[in-house]
This record gives sequence, structure tokens and C-alpha cells, in this order.
Amino acid sequence: MTETITETLLALVPEYGSAMVGAVTFASCLALPVPASLVMLAGGAFAATGDLSLPVVASAALVGALAGDQAGWLVGRSGSGLLRRVAASPARRQMLARARSRLERNDLVTVYLTRWLFSPLGPWVNLAAGATGLRWHRFTLGSIAGELTWVALYVGLGWAFAAQVDRLGSLMGNLTGFAAAAGVAALLARALWRRHH
Repeated sequence: MTETITETLLALVPEYGSAMVGAVTFASCLALPVPASLVMLAGGAFAATGDLSLPVVASAALVGALAGDQAGWLVGRSGSGLLRRVAASPARRQMLARARSRLERNDLVTVYLTRWLFSPLGPWVNLAAGATGLRWHRFTLGSIAGELTWVALYVGLGWAFAAQVDRLGSLMGNLTGFAAAAGVAALLARALWRRHH
């Protein structure tokens, strides 16, 4: 089914152009299972062949991603009352305090890296940032820097390697998945080490 969705979305890129790229990046930042990075690669490739405008594709991808990040932060922020009720137990309250502390200590780096290097974690960081009270301007600064990197990387690679976009998409997907898994494993190992000591 995922292949069918991916193939359908890729077929819609030349038809709907930059609007499709923007809509897909928006949806991906809300944790919807769409191949945003692959769609950006395709948008860059179509720009390389002259079918789409490179600045318009990149702008649409950036606007969609930033709007998705903001929507995720707002959803997390509006759910903060619910989060406080869920964290009524001392153990959950302590976990929430740790999450808030990590975001406050490394908020810009965390938000920045989860936009592109650990992108599968990005939508969840959006929600957590809003729910834990990360200040909007700090979140937005990290979001802009990270989304600029993500868009430049994928649209740029699609434009530069238009003839190999299928292979490049597969390689980049594997690398991003590996980076996200390695990041989660490192966090879990650190938590286990702290608990043990």
C-alpha cells in the first residue's frame, strides 16, 4: 500500500507542481505517512528538467514544512492541560520534567536536527515542544533553520541528480531511517546507563 501511495504522489508532482510539494511537506510534519523527502527530490528533478521552477518548488516545500511544524506545536500547546492531567502521578510528572529540561537545555539543537537528520522524530518533537511549554520563538528559530536545511538538501539533490532520483531517494530514506534509529538507541542507552548508575 505504501508503494501505491508513493507512486500516486510522485505521479501528481508534475501535474500539481509546487502545491503538491508544499501539501506533502505540511502533512509529513503532522506525522502523516507521506514520502515528503522523496516528493521534494522529485520536485527538484522536475525543476532540473525545466518542468517546474526551482525557487517555487523550494519555497512551497519550505512554507509547507514550516506551517506543519507550527500546527504540530499548536496542537501540543493546546493539549498541555490534558498532559498535566496525564502527568498527575509522581513518576509521570518526573518524566515530563525531564523532557522539559532536555528541550530547554538543547531546544534549538533538538528542533534543528529533527527537521532533517532525524526527520522521523520531527512531528513528535513538534508536539512535545508545544506540550512542554517550549517558547514559540525558540521553537520557530530551530524550525526555520532545520527546514531550510531539509529543503535545500532534498530539493537540491533532486535538482543535481535528476537522472538518478529513484536510487537517491532509496539511499536517503535508508540513511534517514538509520540516523533516527541510532538517535533513539543512543537516548535509550543513556537512560538505561543513568538508571543503572
